[in-house]
Amino acid sequence: MKPKTDVVMSDIIHKIKETFPFSISEDELCGDTCSYGCAKKLLEYLYMEITEWEQRLENGEVPNLQDIQKITKTSKNIYRVLEKNNLVTSHTEI
Repeated sequence: MKPKTDVVMSDIIHKIKETFPFSISEDELCGDTCSYGCAKKLLEYLYMEITEWEQRLENGEVPNLQDIQKITKTSKNIYRVLEKNNLVTSHTEI
């Protein structure tokens, strides 16, 4: 039996919260030159996305597969930028 998409989205959000350095200070984020993108803005964007989905899930909205693919792709792309900017050390599959 396949899991429901709302459960999958909740799991993805949980994994993102565990994996990404949302609590890192601005000094650490912006200390060196961001060669591959602004880590601060990317983390803010991702946090906004997952917060919005948490609220939507609480309101009973059911995501579709496209929604799940979008947040997964976005988080992977942002993670790669953070890796290139040396803000995360090892690659974790989201």
